[in-house]
Amino acid sequence: MSEKSLNFLCITTYFKGEDFIKSCKEAGNKVYLLTKKSLESEKWPWEAIDDVFYIEEWNQNDIIKGIAYKFREINFNRFVALDDFDVEKVALLREHFRVPGMGRTTAHYFRDKLAMRIKAKNEGVNVPEFTSLFNNDDINKYADTIPAPWLLKPRLEASATGIKKIHSKDELWQIVNDLGDERDNYLIEKFAPGDVYHVDGLNVDGKVVFARVSKYLDTPFEVAHGGGIFRSATSEIGSKVEKGLQKMNVQVMKAFGMQSGASHTEFIQSKDTGELFFLETSSRVGGANLAEMVAYASGVNLWGEWAKIESANLKNETYKLPKIHNKYAGIVVSLSRFQHPDTSSFTDKEIVWKMDKEWHIGLIIVSDSSERVIELLDKYTHRIASEFHASIPAPDKSL
Repeated sequence: MSEKSLNFLCITTYFKGEDFIKSCKEAGNKVYLLTKKSLESEKWPWEAIDDVFYIEEWNQNDIIKGIAYKFREINFNRFVALDDFDVEKVALLREHFRVPGMGRTTAHYFRDKLAMRIKAKNEGVNVPEFTSLFNNDDINKYADTIPAPWLLKPRLEASATGIKKIHSKDELWQIVNDLGDERDNYLIEKFAPGDVYHVDGLNVDGKVVFARVSKYLDTPFEVAHGGGIFRSATSEIGSKVEKGLQKMNVQVMKAFGMQSGASHTEFIQSKDTGELFFLETSSRVGGANLAEMVAYASGVNLWGEWAKIESANLKNETYKLPKIHNKYAGIVVSLSRFQHPDTSSFTDKEIVWKMDKEWHIGLIIVSDSSERVIELLDKYTHRIASEFHASIPAPDKSL
């Protein structure tokens, strides 16, 4: 296969993946973008995009016909889903056009929270006690044997969207009945208070070649439902929990059949027992600017390296990971009550990144000391809370 024939179709219904697109182009490929017409004015790296195809809304059959028409003259070698919500749609496209990459079954493990838990449990990965909402007897047995509280979770939403905390069997059945014919799209699991971690990694040929463990200083659920401030920081490298999560991440990637690409996986450490549990994973780069935090800590740009992995795979070349740094980074992000918040008063030398987004404020800091990162994050969080912070209700897609 000649380099000239390598054509990547990047598919996303959200504005993200700019570094993937740029890295893919720098590797000598042609890059095509399929996205929504409403995102036309976003700051895409147009210099790296050979052509763009717009859609108004996602209609799988229309998109298949549109790609088929373009395929007559462009021999697409790879379809890449840049956002979590596009993973399954693009898996269907790969199967229709027989393009290599993650198919529907594997993609489901990285999107469907119920499929994730069943597969993880079957493969010996520790997961919180859970049940589907398919069968009334199963629900009653679960509620009678697993002490509340529980979390109701949509199977296919991202982040903390649509999650509800349930405190009793009566409340559970009220919610199940309210869900009606939609109940099969949900599950419930044991709510275990604890620290939530995320492992952001890269896989090549079925092996984890890079993974960085970080801890949410406030859980995504708390941030989404409490109008909080989002924070995360690199975990202590070499610590017991960091080593344990590195091992569990390898287990999960192997169990779910991850071959090549980026992943973002979440775990929880029980406050009561210290046990580690798998929560969920995705075959993409983590959102909320976590990729930038990981890059400043490690020197690894997840978006860019993912593109290089895909390109090397297509060209039958050996992928080489860049030199890894073991610094500590932290991020704090909040909605702002100002359209363009003035962050000029944040002057510490550890600040390496400031968010440039209307109605938001965000900072990334880097240090050789994890204690210094936490110290600065605490200081900035107090300042942001008093001087900038605004909140809106969490999106509710559960009822």
